[in-house]
Amino acid sequence: MSLYIEARIRADLDELWARTQEPDRHQRWDLRFTEIDYLPCQEGEPQHFRYATRVLPFLTIAGTGVSAGEKRRPDGTRTSALRFASPHPLSLLEEGSGYWRYIPAQDGDGIRFLTGYDYRPRWGRFGKIADRLVLRPLMGWATAWSFDRLRLWLERGITPERALLHAVADFTARVLCVIAAVLLVPMTALATAALLLMLPPLPTTPAARRCLRTPPARTRDPRLTTLAPLARPKEQHS
Repeated sequence: MSLYIEARIRADLDELWARTQEPDRHQRWDLRFTEIDYLPCQEGEPQHFRYATRVLPFLTIAGTGVSAGEKRRPDGTRTSALRFASPHPLSLLEEGSGYWRYIPAQDGDGIRFLTGYDYRPRWGRFGKIADRLVLRPLMGWATAWSFDRLRLWLERGITPERALLHAVADFTARVLCVIAAVLLVPMTALATAALLLMLPPLPTTPAARRCLRTPPARTRDPRLTTLAPLARPKEQHS
């Protein structure tokens, strides 16, 4: 089952495009990546890139990808499609593809920024089970949380770094409330925990729940003819 995430962002379309297409800006708000670097390519060719995610202080999982974008489309929308792969043996995600779409809202209230992507896990049957139970839900949550983090940056001027601090403070406060309930009134601990899970975060704190996670209608994935198949990387990067 492919992943779908959509956010309504009230910002200038060119600025949204810049903060999602420029690697140094993209890696600031996207929780899924620690580093994103463009690789050299010929003018007019799809853009190749390298990405990396720091899983542990001593472990970084890297991969490569290729992307192509259409900044000017007849209907006023923009699209970016990509393919990606990781040769790292510890990466459950082996290879995949996806797209970003930038659709000005029909009511004029912002931009529908959405993504759809899917990938093939490695490690055989065990990998498929681990993906279904752990990785895929985590990737969906991380993408949605990151989209809302980007929205706060564009709409409210809250930098991704400050938004992360807000999220950590929010999580810490909820945990402390549960601990206090357990210590002071054990009988209400379960109810307190359930209430805190349902309580929405502050408007300045990123939240995955603010994003749409199901396509509003059956849509066709955009395909760019200029996007060539991605060759498997032969070298691993640490």
